[in-house]
Amino acid sequence: MQRNRKKIIKMLIYFLQGALIGTGAILPGISGGVLCVAFGVYEPMMEFLVHPFRSFRKQYTLFLPILLGGLVGFVLLARVVESLFTASATVAIALFTGLICGTVPEMMRKSSASAPKKGWSCFVLTLVLSFIFFSILESGIESNIEANFFWYLFCGLIWGLSMVIPGLSSSSLLLFMGLYQPMTEGIGRLDLQVLVPLAIGFIVTILAASRVVNKLLKEHGTFMSRIILGFVLSSVLMIAPTSFTGTEQLLLSMACFAAGFLIARQMDLVKIKQRQE
Repeated sequence: MQRNRKKIIKMLIYFLQGALIGTGAILPGISGGVLCVAFGVYEPMMEFLVHPFRSFRKQYTLFLPILLGGLVGFVLLARVVESLFTASATVAIALFTGLICGTVPEMMRKSSASAPKKGWSCFVLTLVLSFIFFSILESGIESNIEANFFWYLFCGLIWGLSMVIPGLSSSSLLLFMGLYQPMTEGIGRLDLQVLVPLAIGFIVTILAASRVVNKLLKEHGTFMSRIILGFVLSSVLMIAPTSFTGTEQLLLSMACFAAGFLIARQMDLVKIKQRQE
C-alpha cells in the first residue's frame, strides 16, 4: 500500500511537470527544453525520442504522466497562462523564472556528482555564448509574414529545436516573425491546417536532433551536463524581469517568483526522499 502511494505521488508530480513543460513550450520567452532540464527529465526524454518503445516499457511511470501532462499543458493550460501573460507578462515570467531557479540546486548537485572539477570551462563558455546568442534573437526586428502551411511547418521545426536545445525560446523567435499569434490562435481552435504542419515539423526536427543529443549525452555526459546547465542559466538571465510598472507589480512578481521556487524545490525534495527510502 505504501509503495503504491509513493508511486502515485511520483506520477502526479511528473504529470504536473509535464503540464508545465507543455505550457512553457508555447509561451513567449520560455523554453520547453529548459523546463525538461530543470525537472530532471531531459536525458530520459532524449532517450525516449530515440528509442520510444523500449524506453516507454522500461520507464512508463515516467513517460506516461509526462506526456499526458504535456498534452494537457499544451492544449488547455496554455490558454490560462496566456491570459496571465496578457494581464501581466512580467508577473507570469517571474513565476516561470522561480520554477526554473528552484531546480538549480538539484541540477548543480547532479552535474557535480560524476566529476566535481571537470568541464566547468564548458559551462562558462556556454553561458557567455548562449547569452550573447539569445540577446541577438531578443533584439531581432519584428516582421509580419503571411502564415500558411509551409510557415506553420517552419513553426514546428523551430518549436522542436527549442525542446532539444535548452534555452532556445521558439515563441520569442516566432513573435519577431509575426507567426506566434496565428499559430496560437490555430492551436486554440484545434485547426488542422495549423496543427498538421506544426506536428510534422516538430516530429521531424525532434527525432533528428534528439539522436545527436542522445549520442553526445552518452559519450560525453559530464561535458554535456555543464553545457546544458550553461544554457539553462543564460536562459534565466534572459527571461528574468528587470523592469516593473510600480511597487505593486514588483511585490506580486517577487511573490510569484518565490512561489515558483518553493514549488519546484519541493517537487525535487519529494523525489529525492522517495529515492532514498
